[in-house]
Amino acid sequence: MNIAANLQELEKRIARACERVNRLPTQVTLIAITKGFEASVIREAFACGINQFGENRIQEAQAKLKELSELKSHLTWHMVGHLQTNKARLAVQLFDIIHSIDSTRLAEIVNNYTQKKLPILLEVNVSGETSKSGFSPDEIIEATSQIKRLPNLEIKGLMTIAPLTDNPEEVRPVFRKLRELRQRLELEHLSMGMTDDFEVAIEEGATLIRIGRAIFGERVLYK
Repeated sequence: MNIAANLQELEKRIARACERVNRLPTQVTLIAITKGFEASVIREAFACGINQFGENRIQEAQAKLKELSELKSHLTWHMVGHLQTNKARLAVQLFDIIHSIDSTRLAEIVNNYTQKKLPILLEVNVSGETSKSGFSPDEIIEATSQIKRLPNLEIKGLMTIAPLTDNPEEVRPVFRKLRELRQRLELEHLSMGMTDDFEVAIEEGATLIRIGRAIFGERVLYK
């Protein structure tokens, strides 16, 4: 694993994708997804200049954040995986922003557990895959209106996970649809794009990209 070299190459690819659509690389925030990697890897990534990290699982994140307590003030932690309602109390303690609010019920529970104004993103199942969570595109307008009434949550944008494919161009319509929804709702962020499709996501307006493998290589089993 050579995080510094991988990051350098990744930054070049981000810059080229931005250039193709007349965007600035500073308009895209890189979130390093550390699922399956130990705290020592996160320390190395931080030394290379990364300060935004994403985790998928509450218990795994809890262990790592405890081990990395000395870096707490320097890092921003994103919850990017499916959030079960019974883990909501812990999630608001661990994370600075939650990407995966996928129902009004979950939003209400998270709102009740936090005393601070917590930034959130609403997950949209643009592709309609039954294996994925999230609001349908038809639901998101009304859901946003309802969740905006919750006093402790701040809706910062929308998130989606595109279908797995060998051809990133096939998921461009998914990213484009999310961008159109974001524009209708006048929100700030689009969290979309991972290692296999982030360049297309950037071309379609992503402001937050969630990258694991392109930085860290293949995941290992976290113990």
